Amino acid sequence: MNTAIFAVARRRGVTLVHDPATGLTHRAARDLPGGRVSLRPDEVTSWPTVAPRDHEEDVPISVCWSPLVRCNLSCPHCLDDKEIREQSPAERVRIAELIGSAGVMGVDLSGGEPLLLGGLDVLADILTAAGCVVSVTTNGWHLRRRAPALTSHLDAVRVSLDGPTARLHDAWRGEGSFERAVDGVQAAVAAGLRVQIQTVLMASTCRNAQRLVDLAAGLGAGGVTFLQMLPIGEGRRLAHQEMIPDETAAELIQTLSVPRPLTVRMRAREDAGGFTVIRADGQIWRNDHPAASISTLRPLTATGDLALTGPDGSA
Repeated sequence: MNTAIFAVARRRGVTLVHDPATGLTHRAARDLPGGRVSLRPDEVTSWPTVAPRDHEEDVPISVCWSPLVRCNLSCPHCLDDKEIREQSPAERVRIAELIGSAGVMGVDLSGGEPLLLGGLDVLADILTAAGCVVSVTTNGWHLRRRAPALTSHLDAVRVSLDGPTARLHDAWRGEGSFERAVDGVQAAVAAGLRVQIQTVLMASTCRNAQRLVDLAAGLGAGGVTFLQMLPIGEGRRLAHQEMIPDETAAELIQTLSVPRPLTVRMRAREDAGGFTVIRADGQIWRNDHPAASISTLRPLTATGDLALTGPDGSA
């Protein structure tokens, strides 16, 4: 893929570029027009990044929005609270319009399992029409079925894998999950979607990091994101035995052999601090530092509610 769509905006005199595949925001090294812009991923990757915690404006650069909690899998390390209420289709449209009007650059549609949502294309279209770049984070189970139709609505797909083989991955996500996810990645790549593999770094899975990188390269994915486990949601039950120090994780990533043009990044817990999440019930929070807990949770009713600048949620 020679070029891809990125979101570009001028913030406090600095040109920022948000990548929907990696979720990273970069400081541009040259002048660019604003909006949804076609750029070479290798050029964008070479530019320095801006972490959510370093962003000083009220409106976040990017958000993770989970428009549903339903999922066909029951992963023990899930970040979601499965007890909350899902909004109606009309309420989801309102949230999408609100996000778009706020000036947010990137939106990752998550869950639950977002590919279970029939109106996913409608929400994505509202966001892209407002200038956002849009990605979907999925377990991949329904990706082959939905990839062709979603290609014109999404800018990237992030597929979760917990291991490089069916035995390792399915131990976490259930029998058949690996085959469906790999099949979905291949279908998405064939349909022309940018694909990023995501995996949660845990004590029991981190030894498989190199094999996962090799698998991603073989499938035609653009990159791999290693996510440090967060003690939030369902994952709280496993945190004491599965969380590894950021320093240990960083050292592991440094040892990996990464074939070109694949890129590899690690999201440390500190890097997740300050990130904004919108739940399926329309409540919004911003991660504490270093993303070990949540101090703010309130309804998202207006664009001003995105201004979660203080630890108590005060703007």
